[in-house]
Formats: sequence, structure tokens, C-alpha cells
Amino acid sequence: MLVIHPVQEAIRAMPALVGLLIAGSSSGNGPGWSLLGLGVVVVLGVVRWFTTTFRVTPEQVQVRHGLLRRRLLAVPRDRVRTVDVTANAMHRLLGLARVTVGTGRPDADADLRLDALSAAEVATLRAELLYRGTPGQPAVADQPAAPPDQELAHWRLSWVRYGPFTLSGLVAVGILGGFLAQTLSEAHLDTSRFAALRAVREWAERTPTLLVVLAVAGTLVVATTVASTVGYLLAFWRFRLTRQAHGTLHVTRGLVTTRATTIEERRLYGVELVEPLLPRAARAARCLAIATGLRSRGGERAGERGGALLLPPAPREEARRVAAEVLRTAEPVTVTLVSHGTRARRRRYTRALLGCAALVLATGLAGWLLGWPGWVWAATLASFGGGALLAEDRYRNLGHALTAGTLVAATGSVVRRRAMLGTDGIIGWNVRQSYFQRRAGLATLTATTAAGGQHYDVPDVDLGTAVRLADAALPGLLAPFLAGTTAVPPGPPKPTGRAAPDPQGLDPQGSVTST
Repeated sequence: MLVIHPVQEAIRAMPALVGLLIAGSSSGNGPGWSLLGLGVVVVLGVVRWFTTTFRVTPEQVQVRHGLLRRRLLAVPRDRVRTVDVTANAMHRLLGLARVTVGTGRPDADADLRLDALSAAEVATLRAELLYRGTPGQPAVADQPAAPPDQELAHWRLSWVRYGPFTLSGLVAVGILGGFLAQTLSEAHLDTSRFAALRAVREWAERTPTLLVVLAVAGTLVVATTVASTVGYLLAFWRFRLTRQAHGTLHVTRGLVTTRATTIEERRLYGVELVEPLLPRAARAARCLAIATGLRSRGGERAGERGGALLLPPAPREEARRVAAEVLRTAEPVTVTLVSHGTRARRRRYTRALLGCAALVLATGLAGWLLGWPGWVWAATLASFGGGALLAEDRYRNLGHALTAGTLVAATGSVVRRRAMLGTDGIIGWNVRQSYFQRRAGLATLTATTAAGGQHYDVPDVDLGTAVRLADAALPGLLAPFLAGTTAVPPGPPKPTGRAAPDPQGLDPQGSVTST
């Protein structure tokens, strides 16, 4: 830790140190200010070693840290859900690793992090926490030799072709470009002193604007493609997914920084297939785990950061195969989904085309006030075609099914998702209706769970179908809220002039009846 933490703190503080250098340069003390800032950062890193302790008892895992503000974080061992082991280049050089213990809570602050542990200590600690062993001794030490691990998937070099479609390098290119631009601006550098920059500026001045825009866009595409491919290799090199004999799934990956995540299968409640627009065009998909202690929502790459990744961007058929292997059945992956009908389709077209109409109206008004050329307004009319295509794609990707004890819900267009959530992981239902949904007789059924993204939607489904689906998935859960299930013993039906509701609380037209 005396080596790791000061270096890590210095890397994190690099923008501030560069700012001190630039700010101090105006007074001639730039290097001095930078050295002072670096000294403070190093001291803070060293202080972490003196103030951080941890211990594992038969009941708890405890971590204590802080100098001025002391903090003790204790987690019961039966709350441990996952163990995530990460080792960057410096960790690997020193034979160390960082351990993150997932507790099942959605906030990252609830996780325990132990940095710079030895590789041997990490292996022992992981066995203790996951297999409930005695502290200081692996739980499997006295057991007979376990059968070999079952490999479910491994990385192939041909998958690199999907790297450019992830656009992960766009963020890196944007951050690097913004940092360089800010640095040049703060340093007041004269770009004319550099021959290459001067040549680029002169070329841009004598070249038509359209060609300059195309050249900049082409350069950005090339830079993003290269950065995305490099990032894909760094993140997923030697990826391997195995099922271990002790009831866990083990994921290892990484080139410079290695990462190993262990997930208890008894904490695994489902799998999610994710197909963003560009990878879907290349017939690629990724596979995420729906498990307690892992975060799989909150952005396209949140599943990777949260340890929920079961398969990186790979051929779609491979992703479907891996999902079936993890679920131990292919039925949720291959089942034909139930369509949501013409009213759901009409809602998608209405929202898409109304958005396009608002864009055309705003562009026309701005063009009239600012004197824009007429072709700008005319170009926005093409958005109606794009909106119609988007609406149709969103409808085609919409569907649900209930099979093999699994709720299957498919949604999205820009990012298409197929969530396969075991009904034993569902802890409740939410049925929501907006004003326009009520007029159309539709609702959004949401399955709440402690795993993964915490909620999975079946949007714009017929209200009667939503209630029947919820009751079929968890029989009896909705009974207290539906007609005919009150505590009073039911007597003979009274003549009311209309049909009595069915046992699930639905009238013949499929609407929910109140108690």
C-alpha cells in the first residue's frame, strides 16, 4: 500500500497538478507549486496505510479507515453476495490485487474494498467469504478434490471486430481532446510556433467548409475506432466464464488490468441480453447477470463496471447460447414473445411523430426569426421517416412471455434488451398507468426485485393481461387487491345486471375491478 496508494492518488490528482503548474507559471513558481501539490498527494496516500485495518470474524467482515474522520464499515458474512478481484499493471508487478466485496445493496458505498492484498491472501479470503469458511482457513481445505470447472465461454480473437461498434473509445477521445484544448488555452501557447499546427490551420482556411467538416468527422471516426478496438482488447483479453463445482460462476478477463468476479448461483435470478444499436447492426450482443450484489443498469457500460458481465460483445448466437447455459434451460431464450397489440404500436408512432413535428416546428420558427436558409427547415422533414422507422422497430422489439418459471420482457430500440428474470426473484409488482395509457386501456407492469437493475418493465400491455401475467407469475400475491378475495366468505352472487368478475379480479372486458 505504501507504493500503490501514493501512485494512485497522484494519477487521480494529475489534472489538479497540471492546473497548479499552469497557474504557477504566471508567477514563475509553476514547478514549485506542482511539487508541493505532489507532496500533499503522496502524504495522503501514505496516511491511508497507517489508518486502514480490516478483519474477518465468523460473523462479520470489518474495515476501519480514516484519520480525522474515522469510519468502521461492518458487513455480516451472510450478506456477502460477490467477490470481485481486480489487479492493474502495478498490482500485478508487485503480486497484489484489490478485492471488492459486494453486499447486495445498490449503492456502491455499501461495498467493502480492500486494496493491495497479496495474491495468496486474496485466494484464501475469497474462499472464506463465498463458501463460509473459517477465518484464516479456506472453506474447502479439508474437502475431497472437486471436479474440474465447466467452461461456458472463452474469448476468441475474431471478436475484436465488434470493438469499434461499442464506441467506448468516443469517451476517451472526447476527454483527451477536451483536456488538451483546455491545457493549450490555459497555457496561452501560440499555435503558430508549431509547424504541424500551422499547416493544418492554413489548410482549413483555404479549404471549403464542407470538406473541413468531413475531414474532421473522418478523423474522429478513425480515432474512435482505434480507441474502441484498443479498449476492447484491454478489457476483454483472455475472457473466460466457468461454472465452478461449489455453485459459483467465475469470470476472468483483462490484458493490463485483470479482473476476476465470482458470483454465487443461488444469488443469480436471471440473465439479460443487451443489443445496442451499432453492435446489433453487426449481429452482436452482450450478456449480463441479474444477481443480487451486482449493478447492471445505469448506462451501457454499467454492467461491466458493476461486475455483472457474463459475455462481452460477441456473436448474437453465442450470447444466446451462454444465456441458456447460465439459466440451465434454453426455453426463456427461444420462446416466442407475446405481442402487445395495435394500441401499443399506435402509442409508439404517436410519440415518435409528435416529437418529429415539434422538431420541425421549432426549426421553422428559429429559421424565421434568425433568417436561416430554407433548406435547413426542409431537411428536418426527413425526421418523420426516421421517427416512423424508430417507432416500428420499438414495437417489433416489444413483447413478453412467462415460461419455465421465468418472466421474459423485451423492450427498446436504440438499446434492445431481453430480460429473463426468474419468478423466485420477484418480490413485488407495480402497475402504472399514465393519462394516455388509461385512455388506451394499457398499463406498464413492473417486476421489482433485489437483483440487477431492481426493476424490469413490461410496458404498454393490456391492463387485463398485465394482471393475469402478474398473478400467473406469483399466484396469490395480488389476491388482497382483487375483487372476490376479501376476508369475508363469499356468498351467492347478487343480481347486478352484469357479469360477475372472474377469480382474478377481471371483468369480461379485461379491466381491473375494485374491492
